[in-house]
Amino acid sequence: MTHASSSRNTQSKIVLRNQIDKIRLLFRKDRGSYLCFYRILGFYPHDIRIYEQALLHKSSGIRSEKGRMLNNERLEFLGDAILDAIIGDIVYKHFEGKREGFLTNTRSKIVQRETLNKLAVQIGLDKLIKYSSRSSSHNSYMYGNAFEAFIGAIYLDRGYKHCKQFIEEQIIDRYIDLDKISRKEMNFKSKLIEWSQKNKMEVSFELIEQFVDQDGNPVFQTEIHIEGLSAGTGTGYSKKESQQNAAQMAIKKVRDTVFLSTVHEIKSQRTIAAESTAEAEKKEDIIGEEEKDNLSETDGFSYALTDSRQENAEMETREGSLLSEKEIPQTISVAEPSLQGEKAETDEAGVPQNSLSTNRQTAK
Repeated sequence: MTHASSSRNTQSKIVLRNQIDKIRLLFRKDRGSYLCFYRILGFYPHDIRIYEQALLHKSSGIRSEKGRMLNNERLEFLGDAILDAIIGDIVYKHFEGKREGFLTNTRSKIVQRETLNKLAVQIGLDKLIKYSSRSSSHNSYMYGNAFEAFIGAIYLDRGYKHCKQFIEEQIIDRYIDLDKISRKEMNFKSKLIEWSQKNKMEVSFELIEQFVDQDGNPVFQTEIHIEGLSAGTGTGYSKKESQQNAAQMAIKKVRDTVFLSTVHEIKSQRTIAAESTAEAEKKEDIIGEEEKDNLSETDGFSYALTDSRQENAEMETREGSLLSEKEIPQTISVAEPSLQGEKAETDEAGVPQNSLSTNRQTAK
């Protein structure tokens, strides 16, 4: 049997199976949901409950009959792995002879969050997702996560073959130009840096190894740390390529809630330590300013004291001068009465009276 005839037989079986499922659908109460999923899938689901769970965001708060929380996170994990495998298969076969780095980058452009978000809207999943309006994170990842969970649901319900068929016929053929998207430049490093700046996270790129491969080509390996925590490594034939591959892995890593919570905890500790250091430095600055002010006041007091002493010395000098000037007239005023007394004791001829009296006594 040739490949073409085998393919025709497979298609015939799928059409027949869909006709049988359509007849069964007439007797189901929830046929509206089946028809809704048929328009998206191109075939009828066997177990519709899996697809419904794939569209349950964790914020919905819906529980099972046993009280267990229901959400799409486990299906998202499965769908992520299945989607990587199928897209890798498609890209590998489409680009013959291309190197591993090219194939990896092309697959990454298809399965990146922005592309999956857009695909989820294009096939109508955004209108079917159940979530709480209070959820703050649904705008960033919810649609893309639901798309991956939907792939996981297809795999569990119909197997790998139907899953690959859905991606090829309903996704790649309708919405993705492989040649065009392979030429699209994707800067994962810029996206990671943009994310880190928005969330105030510290991100570092470190070249951890450099060697030569079997063909003599230089190979570089880069590791990325977010808040000191390893977030991914990348290898390439240039430093730029290794950084891009590492950044791609890191972007995928920050979607892991456990890793992200650990990073936030480390960031909180760093913030507290930085605030403590800043507070200590502020106190030291205040103390230093106070010491300067005290020193200035002391110097001012010393200068004032010196000036006061100088003024006192000048005053004492001036007072001493005045005192000296006053002492000279006092000496003269004391001497003058003595002279006047002497004049009073002389007679009119100018002879002292005492002498005259003595002479008179001698004559007698």
